[in-house]
Amino acid sequence: MTGRVLVLGGTGEARRLASALVADGVDVVSSLAGRVAEPALPPGAVRIGGFGGAGGLAEWLRANPVDAVVDATHPFATAMTASAAAAAGATGVPLLRLQRPGWSAQPGDDWRWVDSLAGAAGAVQGFGCVFLTTGRQGLAAFAGLTAHCVVRSVDPPEPPLPARTTTVLARGPFSLDDELALLREHAVDVVVTKDSGGPMTAAKLTAARELGVPVVLVRRPPLPAGVPVVATVDEVRGWIRSRAI
Repeated sequence: MTGRVLVLGGTGEARRLASALVADGVDVVSSLAGRVAEPALPPGAVRIGGFGGAGGLAEWLRANPVDAVVDATHPFATAMTASAAAAAGATGVPLLRLQRPGWSAQPGDDWRWVDSLAGAAGAVQGFGCVFLTTGRQGLAAFAGLTAHCVVRSVDPPEPPLPARTTTVLARGPFSLDDELALLREHAVDVVVTKDSGGPMTAAKLTAARELGVPVVLVRRPPLPAGVPVVATVDEVRGWIRSRAI
């Protein structure tokens, strides 16, 4: 393959995709939001920072022509995904969404689904220790909690935070033993997470199941209409080949 592809990244899938496309001979530009101080960089060219919404991305695409855009951002990166769809529509650049499947409950799981972070905050009222693994960007939704909250993130979270917060700075993936130890150490009695999917952060769900701890899961937001979606890097490569890039 040849050609030039913009990968909207920041996920493990995006890094694997960039590696595969570079190996295929594709000129790859990976775009990272810049929210992590020391991101894991993929091979190929990398730009860091936002585009300034759909209009900014469309302007970038006109100034930096590419053969296709692959949106491989996090399943909850709603603003970027919406901007990608709007910019691709405005410029006529083909767009594909790479999104890992969500998690599926297993026997013994006690999962409680909600539609938003605010809904998750309401669902954990009355618990003694809450393990928040929703990412540091949305912690303001939990600022009013009186429970002891354990917050895990790559970089230190910024206020507002719950009044009783213990911060654990760590980068995944985490093993089952890691997660069991953390839940036991802090006497966690409920876990809050987004339905991110994938194996890198799934061990906490297994740990919660083994310890009988309920999990509050935030549902994924809907995707923009009309954008094709695939679940694997190989499917992206097949799509690119089919377009003779």
